[in-house]
Amino acid sequence: MQPDSARQASEDNEDMVGDQRLDLGEYLRHLRSEMTPRARPEVSQLSHRRVPGLRRQELADLAGISVEYYTRLEQGRASRPSREVLAALGRAFELSTAEHDHVFRLAGELRPQPRAPAAQIRPGLQLLLDSLDDAMPVTVHDGRLDMLAFNAAAAELFGPGFDDSPYGRNIAYQAFTSAGLRGVLGIDGAEQLAKVAAAELRKALSHYPEDERLHSLLLELSTTNPEFTRHWERGEIGTWMSVMKRINHPTKGVLAFDSEMLHDPESDHWVMLFTPRDA
Repeated sequence: MQPDSARQASEDNEDMVGDQRLDLGEYLRHLRSEMTPRARPEVSQLSHRRVPGLRRQELADLAGISVEYYTRLEQGRASRPSREVLAALGRAFELSTAEHDHVFRLAGELRPQPRAPAAQIRPGLQLLLDSLDDAMPVTVHDGRLDMLAFNAAAAELFGPGFDDSPYGRNIAYQAFTSAGLRGVLGIDGAEQLAKVAAAELRKALSHYPEDERLHSLLLELSTTNPEFTRHWERGEIGTWMSVMKRINHPTKGVLAFDSEMLHDPESDHWVMLFTPRDA
């Protein structure tokens, strides 16, 4: 016989799993009630509906699963759904990243990491960049350290630092290969950037372990750049959210900025704001 403590722990665990299933079912019912039926020319959708949203059969068809299994999910009677089923439900409901993550958590799963960050920035973020032209430089790069956008103030500050070569828009690559970087940042500033770039690249590879371009970039830098190898062998990983930078501007002299990093997790985009300060 099981000891009382072990039996109680087992019963508590079963209760917790059961609660999770009920929570998942309740959330699925809520999502389904919010879905707009897809119009079919031969049927008047609203004339046959007494409740809002999709029918279970319609949602099951969209997800590519049986209506019997979907019904058991809503009722909390199904066994733990697979990641494939959860992903199919996410597509059927057209879930946002946050909603998709929530469904996975309710099912007791961790959502698989995306294979790549979003390729374009949100229109609202582009509007922010443009609106700050007269206030401060702003840049946006993705989780693979590729520069996506910068406002006019940033372009004027940094000049033509990025190009369309294979790694020309990658911050880590530019940190170790850009000519004249020490002249712009100074010896200490260039060393700081190199340290951060190597640590950020290791983080990017950890987040996107199957990304061929990141692995190619690592191979390129490892085999051609001793300075990169020196920093890479330190084994550092992470993101520096706040850094003070000094820049030797060709016409304005020495400029100082407090840089702050903000993260958009749904797109895996990083916004860097450069607030001017006394040099």
